[in-house]
This record gives sequence, structure tokens and C-alpha cells, in this order.
Amino acid sequence: MLHETDKREGRKELLQVSDLVKYFPVRGGLLQRTQAVLQAVDGVSFKIAEGETLGLVGESGSGKTTVGRMILRLIEPTSGSIRFDGTDLLKLHGQSLKDVRRQMQIIFQDPYTALDPRMRIGDSVGEGLQIHKVGTPKEQRERVLDTLKKVGLEEYHARRYPNEFSGGQRQRIGIARALALRPKFIVADEPVSALDVSIQSQVLNILKDLQQEFNLTFLFIAHNLSVVEHISDRVAVMYLGKVVESAPRQELFARPLHPYTQALMSAIPIADPHVRRQRIILRGDIPSPMNPPGGCRFHTRCPVAVDHCAIQEPRLLEVGPGHNVACWRLN
Repeated sequence: MLHETDKREGRKELLQVSDLVKYFPVRGGLLQRTQAVLQAVDGVSFKIAEGETLGLVGESGSGKTTVGRMILRLIEPTSGSIRFDGTDLLKLHGQSLKDVRRQMQIIFQDPYTALDPRMRIGDSVGEGLQIHKVGTPKEQRERVLDTLKKVGLEEYHARRYPNEFSGGQRQRIGIARALALRPKFIVADEPVSALDVSIQSQVLNILKDLQQEFNLTFLFIAHNLSVVEHISDRVAVMYLGKVVESAPRQELFARPLHPYTQALMSAIPIADPHVRRQRIILRGDIPSPMNPPGGCRFHTRCPVAVDHCAIQEPRLLEVGPGHNVACWRLN
């Protein structure tokens, strides 16, 4: 479990995820029987304090998005525990789950498919207010217009349709839709990966400003470490369904310890043309989650693996204040 850093002291834990597991059955044949199991997430644990941003990074297929959607109960976990603001989410059903979901929202990755093309923007942003019966119709409209302003849009935009907006504007609309209910917690699922680099910083700054104004808590899912470094307070690195390293942002970027994290860091471009970073090229592709390697799941691509790595899986252990690593070189 992650160590509480100085910034977290005095703040309550808003989200606690323990040993979260998600296996998807792979069916086939005439009778659609289970032929294999896809191990998307296998024993993930972390905590997020109120007002904090945890960056969750890793290659495509590492299980990041699945973790975010399980927290929101968009996907039901196979096993594990999720506690939000002291409430066990996996024990909630019906109206009690709906009430908690008002406090938890999501910003989707693709701004082009996340919005209903048949709905005006004002209706999309205000839909959650109608579902949860927040205020009168007049108050709902005022909330929608105020929220659009907070993400850099104008009142007249509420009357337009999604096809009239650029990708960056659509993602602002997605942020406004998540913000309209004034939630405590937001899962940002790669919210800038589909945007131009010139627009990414604008969207990230909007998220940081909104976090300060509303004391929002974020799980920020991304594969771009430069983006994660800009917005996160702490970072957890996932590989093939497991967290292999976690640490406060400055500590992780200054002293990455897991070979996988080091390889990811080596791919970050440096603005100075006179400075060269030594690239670590990983051999092969990420293994299939339907047949993950035994022992350490990274050992098949690890440049410093030893025989023991293929035999036994390393535990995520604390090697410094708030710095946790799952690697036999450090265990």
C-alpha cells in the first residue's frame, strides 16, 4: 500500500483500492463456452487523498482504463475492494449506488465519440443534473451555462451540436459534463491523448484550475509521461495488469527504480538538442494478458532479469518514503 507523503498529511483518504482483480472470460465455439481467461487487472492496490491527482501510466493493454472503469462500477470487478469516502462501493446497488455515482464522474478519451451527435451541448452537459434531479429547470440551465464558462466556452455554445466544435472544444465539453454535478472524484481516461500538442496544455491547465477551485480528486490515466509529470502529485506505473512502481511525482522522475519505469522514462524527449538521453529499447512486445509470463511479468522483456525473476513474482515493497517497487533487484 502506498505511503502517505507530506502533501497527503492532514487529508483524508477519499479512495482506497485493494487487491482489485478483473478477469474477462474469452468465449468461443457453438455453445460459447469459456475457452480462456484474459487477466486484465490482477491485484492492484492504491489510495488517493482528497484533492490529490494520482497518475496511472503504462503501455496500451496494461489495464489502466479497466481499473478506472471498475472504480466507477462501469465494469464489475472479479474480486477486490473499492472504498469511496468510507463507503464500500461493491456493496451498493440501486438508488444507493446512483447517489454515490453523483460524486464520481469520468472524462472519456475520445472527444469525438463521447458526445451524442443528436443532442445540443447544453442538453449533454445538463443531462446528469436531470437524472439526479438537481435543482429546478432554471437552476439547471444556470449551472450548465456557468460550467461551460469555467471550461472556456461561451453561453451560445450551449445551443450548438457536437459537429460544430473542434476536438479541443469537445474535450472541454466533456470536462464540463463531468463537472456539472460538482463531483468529488473524476477519472480522467487519457483526456488529452487525442488532442494536438498545442491544445493539450490548455486542457491540462483547465483541469488544474478546476481542481484548485472545487478541491477535485483525480485518477489521471495516461501513457504520456510528460503529461503525467505536469499534472500528477503521485504516479503509479502499471505493466500487464499489475503496479510495478509507485512514488511521489518528483521522486519517480528523479529516481526511477524499476527497469520498466526506466525504459519509459528514457523515451521522454528532451527539449535541449545538445543533451542526449540514453534510450532503453525493450525487446519484443507486451505479452498477452490471456497467457501472462510466470514470476515477474516483465522478465521476458527486462534487460537485467535473472533466473529467479521467471520463478517467483516480486512483491510491491517500500524502498523509500512513499516509493514502492516490485523488482527482485531491490527486494
